[in-house]
Amino acid sequence: MNYLKKATLSLTVFVAGFSFAQTQDAVISAIIKEGTEHSQLKNYAFELIDVIGPRLVGTPQMKQAHDWVVDQYQNMGLEARNEEYGTWKGWERGTSEIVLTYPRLRSLDGMQLAWSPATKKGGVEAEAVVLINAANKAEFEAWLPTVKGKYVMVSALPPTGRPDYQWKEFATLESYEKMKEERESIEKEWNTRILITGYNTTELPKILEKAGAAGIVMSYWTGVMGANRIFGAETQKIPTVDLSLEDYGLLFRLAENGKKPRINVDVQSKDLGVAKTYNTIAELKGGEKADEYVILSAHLDSWDGAGGATDNGTGIITMMEAARILKAVLPHPKRTILIGNWGSEEQGLNGSRAFVADHPELLEKIQVVFNQDNGTGRIVNISGQGFTSAYQYLGDWLHAVPEVYKKELKTYFPGLPSAGGSDHSSFVSKDIPAFMLGSLSWGYGQYTWHTTKDTYDKIVFDDVQNNAILIAILAYKASEEAELMPREKRIMPLNADGERESWPQAKQPQRSKP
Repeated sequence: MNYLKKATLSLTVFVAGFSFAQTQDAVISAIIKEGTEHSQLKNYAFELIDVIGPRLVGTPQMKQAHDWVVDQYQNMGLEARNEEYGTWKGWERGTSEIVLTYPRLRSLDGMQLAWSPATKKGGVEAEAVVLINAANKAEFEAWLPTVKGKYVMVSALPPTGRPDYQWKEFATLESYEKMKEERESIEKEWNTRILITGYNTTELPKILEKAGAAGIVMSYWTGVMGANRIFGAETQKIPTVDLSLEDYGLLFRLAENGKKPRINVDVQSKDLGVAKTYNTIAELKGGEKADEYVILSAHLDSWDGAGGATDNGTGIITMMEAARILKAVLPHPKRTILIGNWGSEEQGLNGSRAFVADHPELLEKIQVVFNQDNGTGRIVNISGQGFTSAYQYLGDWLHAVPEVYKKELKTYFPGLPSAGGSDHSSFVSKDIPAFMLGSLSWGYGQYTWHTTKDTYDKIVFDDVQNNAILIAILAYKASEEAELMPREKRIMPLNADGERESWPQAKQPQRSKP
């Protein structure tokens, strides 16, 4: 997930003296009791993150997750289905074994990128070289044939593997400033090195592949010890692997100092052709206004450097738990509560965009969308997304929430509409009130977002339980509201050029990837 935060007016949600003991609404009391005493969050997290694992679009695990989610909702007594909306490149991750074979023997910590081609069984051994620091494009072109049969290292090597917070705590000011200057110099030099080739970072691996390289070696370090981001490969025939910063540094230094290191890369992924893509939709049917909807929104897919725990396993299990609680205590809400478990958010909000495109009959009947997609922390901010009525309606619904579940929560009204970043944007662009429920960081940006560390142990279940109860209360209040929330939009501000900004335009989903 990535997201844009803009706000014009801040309001701290506060209800003086309001506590669980003073709650008068019997349904809210029952929601709190059910969510506190009978939580299924740990069970859901174990099955989704430990048993099924990462949920990269196009993989068997993604389809397994869709089917599992359907089963869970049906077991709750909800209607649930998988809705097909397209296809994607079918692929399955296998084992990754990367070994330094010369000048000494050592297993290296690394893995394939998503959709990377496999090697032959037993792997391919070859020398590893660093991308040339060419004086000009002609020199790069002259060097290019020398990469044939070699692994090419395409990432810069930072001067330190320690995070900034350790430097700030332990280093002298002079040492810290010196390190930052060195890091900036290295980054600038490497950017120039790439620029001189005439290709960008997406194109370069393809050029090296065409030149006959044995594979691409990189390291996308986040700045936190041990955490690397894992995205998709650009190569079609040779493997692309990411090494931990520590082992990439070892290999880089050996190559730069003329030791001609050799590695054996043995990666056993599977090309599965074409796979179908889905959204999983569940519904707690309403009564009096059953043809109107409150939507609980979270994306089911993930990148696959780790288990996809905080992006967005926690969002999924939160919405599952909120739905379970509501079914237990409010089996017949006024409006239908629809739970959207979207596919392929990480590849461009494709699942939610497809749902919006494929269900025009629902769009005018959606009361509100609550979306959760940024980690395991307690929900602490909500933007009005530019809807002028958000202040009244969200304020009223939040008023009913006991203080303990919202004591750190701030709202921003009217706010500005999100043009992307997560699935609420797919609805906002269609003038539907949809709100991102922003969470406390818990190091999300550098530590778990799309990284090798996004694992079950990073979940803070007390915070997730808080969120499930909060969302269940908001969904209940929104479902019982007398009328649909108005959709009047704010006047957009002027941009830096003095021109009036526009409301985000709806985008079509990408429905296939060869």
